[in-house]
Amino acid sequence: MKGTVGELGEFGLIRELTSRLTTTPAVRLGPGDDAAVVAAPDRQVVASTDVLLEGRHFRRDWSTAYDVGRKAAAQNLADIAAMGAVPTALLLGLVVPAELPATWAAELMDGLRDECQVAGAAVVGGDVVRGDTITVAVTALGDLRNHAPVTRDGAQPGDVVAVTGWLGWSAAGHAVLSRGFRSPRAFVEAHRRPEPPYHAGPAAAGLGATAMIDVSDGLVADLGHIAQASKVRIDLRSADIDIPSQMSDIGQAVGVDPLRWVLGGGEDHALVATFPSDVKLPARWKVIGEVLAPSALPRVTVDGAPWPYGGWDHFAQTRDAG
Repeated sequence: MKGTVGELGEFGLIRELTSRLTTTPAVRLGPGDDAAVVAAPDRQVVASTDVLLEGRHFRRDWSTAYDVGRKAAAQNLADIAAMGAVPTALLLGLVVPAELPATWAAELMDGLRDECQVAGAAVVGGDVVRGDTITVAVTALGDLRNHAPVTRDGAQPGDVVAVTGWLGWSAAGHAVLSRGFRSPRAFVEAHRRPEPPYHAGPAAAGLGATAMIDVSDGLVADLGHIAQASKVRIDLRSADIDIPSQMSDIGQAVGVDPLRWVLGGGEDHALVATFPSDVKLPARWKVIGEVLAPSALPRVTVDGAPWPYGGWDHFAQTRDAG
């Protein structure tokens, strides 16, 4: 694609973007009409939405348009999986300046499409608008397949806390990029393109998960949502949380305890869930703590003590990434 978004025009841009898409059996009617039609076999639709703003959620000097597309899709589709649902469809709201190269928008769509394919979903429509700042607004849909949703309010005292996916990798990658480096590459790529364990969400529902959430704002912060909704206390055992040697090396180089990234860094979109203690969990789930009856202590503790660092809060403008 040559030229700019402005030179293509709204409808030319839409034609170029939708021509890059694929579909799935769940999509009964894709882009091209007033609205898409997506199958909902059990008459329930799981929906989630998110917004990425240039300069706040991504930087073009750190990430390609393809990276941004993969990340935008991943963080929304992970929310669907965290409800125990199977992702089915994604809608895109795109705000771009007229002078933006058309190739950037096309590569963004390629990233969205490819991440949807990983999760078994498809981009089914959206809208494009001219604006001063690139904004990517994504809505994801999912199917519960006749199961009840796994919400945040079902954790019970005696449950175990288990996690699957990466923890702290995105925050470590953010720390590397913030200091002007591009390696270790695995951690930088984890920040640019998270890899949520989509299929583990519905599987956890089948195993009897009592509560579940994806780790977007930090493990302690997100478990705090479960603890508050379930009216319980959660205690994590730091000795049971894996810290890769390379992450420890990065922490030593930048003067940050890597446990801060693992417990407080977000955007990995791992899944953390609570299960009855007698459930036999597959190897992909690592037990890292337990659910306790509520007490006067903070709702989430680490080794029985309060964790002094927070996670990500958009309005507090803080990120616990060291």
